[in-house]
Amino acid sequence: MKLLLSSFWRAVAYCLHPRVIALSFLPLLLMVGLALGLGYLYWEPALDWVRSLLEASAFINSVWGWLDGLGLGRIKVVLAPLLVIFAVTPLIVVLSLLAVATLMTPSLTRLVAERRFTDLERKGGGSWFYSLFWSLGSLLLAIIVMLLSLPFWLIPPLILILPPLVWGWLTYRVLAFDALAGHASAQERREIFRRHRGALLGMGVFCGYLGAAPSVLWASGALFAAAFVVLVPLAIWIYTLVFALSSLWFAHYCLAVLQALRQEAVAGANAGAVAGNSAPVQPAPPLVLAADALALPHEPPPTPSPNPPQT
Repeated sequence: MKLLLSSFWRAVAYCLHPRVIALSFLPLLLMVGLALGLGYLYWEPALDWVRSLLEASAFINSVWGWLDGLGLGRIKVVLAPLLVIFAVTPLIVVLSLLAVATLMTPSLTRLVAERRFTDLERKGGGSWFYSLFWSLGSLLLAIIVMLLSLPFWLIPPLILILPPLVWGWLTYRVLAFDALAGHASAQERREIFRRHRGALLGMGVFCGYLGAAPSVLWASGALFAAAFVVLVPLAIWIYTLVFALSSLWFAHYCLAVLQALRQEAVAGANAGAVAGNSAPVQPAPPLVLAADALALPHEPPPTPSPNPPQT
């Protein structure tokens, strides 16, 4: 827990670093250009399609009549934009995460390593293509789980639990891998994932809840159409900063546990070397039993006679 908290506060402090602020504009420009371009091409057709679906539903029409009786008929005007925005929000979140992981995480990890882990050897256990393959594979699994879990979102408590769990799992898979790709070997990365899976998943879920904050701005953009063009880039920049903070948090934590893992391996190797070089303890020599205890009784040799016999 101490390492989690210290890594988090270090990440918050690093967000004020000029290099981090400058790097945050790279995915911001990319995502804003993509969002405005897609919005220009598909915003009105998407609204028309959603409105046609709402008007074709008899149940929705009865709800409209009930709301008009209560004086809440204006909700009908903003419902279609809200539905479109909430539908594209997961796409914006995922693309922002991938943009930060691709454009920012390697540089942020190098920044953390230069300032805190200068002696940490780079073993390069994950190439750029392997990282991209890992991210896309994790994204595919997250989308499958998200689609399979959609029916459970109708249960009020689960809608607050399932999406953050899925996005948290995706965040930890992508950002933890990228944080370790340059410095850890494949074996070290697997060992860290095995030992710290719970902590990494908790970090990802927490970052997933932080990522829900810009959704308020999306909704505000639908309610105040005049400010929508301003609020969209602002919301995307908040997404970028949230994932930049997450990337720094994972970099501080993962490099710290990698350093501890290597120190543990060195300590174990030194202990084994000391045990191997020490002289083995020789057993005490067996006691030599007394000769008379083992020797058979024998007669003394005969003494020669002083007077040899006469022939």
